[in-house]
Amino acid sequence: MAGKNGNGTPESTPREPDLLRFVTMGSVDDGKSTLIGRLLHDTESVFVDQLKAVKSASEKLKRDGVDLSLLTDGLRAEREQGITIDVAYRHFATPRRRFIIADTPGHVQYTRNMATGASTADLALLLVDARNGLLTQTRRHAFIASLLGLKHLVLVVNKMDAVGFDQAVFQRIADEFQQFAARLRFTDLRCIPISALAGDNVVTRSAHMPWYSGPAVLEHLETVYVGGDRNLVDLRFSVQTVVRPHQDFRGYAGQVVSGVIRQGDEVVALPSERRSRVKEIVTFDGPRAYAFPPQSVTVVLEDELDISRGDVLVRPHNRPPLRRDLEAMMVWLSAEPLRVGEPYLVKHLAAQVKGVVKAVAYRVDPDTLHREDATTLNLNDIGRISLTVYRPLPSDGYETNRATGSFILIDPVSNATVGAGMIVDRAQAGTIQVEPPSNDQPMTAEQRASRFGQKPCTLWLTGLSGAGKSTLARGLEKRLFSQGRACFVLDGDEVRGGLNKGLGFSAEDRCENIRRCAEVARLMNEAGLLVVTAFISPYRADRKMAREIVGDGRFVELFVDAPLEVCEKRDVKGLYRKARAGEIKAFTGVSDPYEAPESPELRLATGTIDLEASLDLVLEALEQRGVLPRYR
Repeated sequence: MAGKNGNGTPESTPREPDLLRFVTMGSVDDGKSTLIGRLLHDTESVFVDQLKAVKSASEKLKRDGVDLSLLTDGLRAEREQGITIDVAYRHFATPRRRFIIADTPGHVQYTRNMATGASTADLALLLVDARNGLLTQTRRHAFIASLLGLKHLVLVVNKMDAVGFDQAVFQRIADEFQQFAARLRFTDLRCIPISALAGDNVVTRSAHMPWYSGPAVLEHLETVYVGGDRNLVDLRFSVQTVVRPHQDFRGYAGQVVSGVIRQGDEVVALPSERRSRVKEIVTFDGPRAYAFPPQSVTVVLEDELDISRGDVLVRPHNRPPLRRDLEAMMVWLSAEPLRVGEPYLVKHLAAQVKGVVKAVAYRVDPDTLHREDATTLNLNDIGRISLTVYRPLPSDGYETNRATGSFILIDPVSNATVGAGMIVDRAQAGTIQVEPPSNDQPMTAEQRASRFGQKPCTLWLTGLSGAGKSTLARGLEKRLFSQGRACFVLDGDEVRGGLNKGLGFSAEDRCENIRRCAEVARLMNEAGLLVVTAFISPYRADRKMAREIVGDGRFVELFVDAPLEVCEKRDVKGLYRKARAGEIKAFTGVSDPYEAPESPELRLATGTIDLEASLDLVLEALEQRGVLPRYR
């Protein structure tokens, strides 16, 4: 109970330490359970009888000393095989913070369990055996953690005692992982060398690794800031049941999955779009003035609306789109492959509706993060799908809201969970949906861009005839289109057949050709589109003019660089042959000069790398510039 200070004013009740949920991930036998056992043991979070039981089990299993992994590996099969099968949750606390740990399996067969444990975590500890380095399962777990929206990841290089606490081994693994993780969406990445078996750098810093100056694992867990990861802007209240104890009371029990709901707030019920105000917020402990995630409360409205399980309460001017057609990244969890065109049950928040997977766009190689053509997904595959549901769902993009942006697929016959999906948002660029302006206000470029969920830009491809500009542009269009992006290609040959039909190839006409095309690209960018151009545009002055017209922030110059002799060998139209025979005057590369870009945003040596590698480099560059979101 709060007391009073010397001035007679009430003293505040001591603040309870905040909660951090974290998950351990990694390949088989990387030491996840041992690390958790060491954390529990060294923070004195193990009861005497628990430790006694672990000692007894260690002796029966003929383990050397006390096997701390047995504190979490509770199933008989886990102890016999020495692997984690199910997700084990453990609680412990220090004076600075409370913790909930999810110890997840490393075996490929149990990837579904790993995804389950990571889905509610704030932070991930990804373990690596220092003797083995990064494995495919290590990369797969990192990719899944990124897809699941985890912002904080710690690469824990374990078993450093087995490599003589060698700094070079640790640095090699850390550098390799950081290069891999650069394409993922972690905002906070740290690497810590440890020995979970001996306790080095787990709770206290190790004297065996004086070259490491960072925190121990527990020190980092106690101090990492995760409060900013919560979405407290977008109100989403998921209704789970209607509470009607008597005729004078109607409440809607559910969970605040994001945002804050307050007494007196105007709300809209989706999908019916009926409006009311919050009259009261009720809990077992009495009424509340407000509620926030992940609190479960009962909301009483001023009006008796027809609201049922699966509905969502939101604010009138901040509502998720109602969608029947969804694009999503899918982690496939079933031994039976995904059946395109056949019905599944879709569980989204508290709602369950029927749906059909229309197509698989691609699967992702967990080692390289490259997209691969696919028509289905098999066990542990990660890929992008198109899904149609039979009732509109109020769904945000997963990057904006982990609760309303996720769903699971259920087999309607076996009732087994077969897939976990993260919705790719094409309709929103930020956390708040843009409302249509009033009739006297014009649409802005930002509003148009937010509709497509992308940052508009003009990708200006320049290079000699035959360098591969048009081929690259069309390939980019297909890749972007498969991602659900709104894009358009302006090709030099096509615009000269229409828009610039009357222009020749003099320096003045070439300049006017580029000016007109740049103006069109600017207008398309204003409409929110991605524009890919394919023009020789041989003069630096003309390209500078195009950049000024489009705007430097939206202009990406890409030099498609192939040697002249390579371009001539690719001369399918015979233009070089005609130019050298004098049949074509003022031909770039033969009779007219080509002024190569001095500092393009990207250079592609298309004489030595193939189309797919070139496309990967371009898309990666667009992701790094923030034009496209990173892999979801």
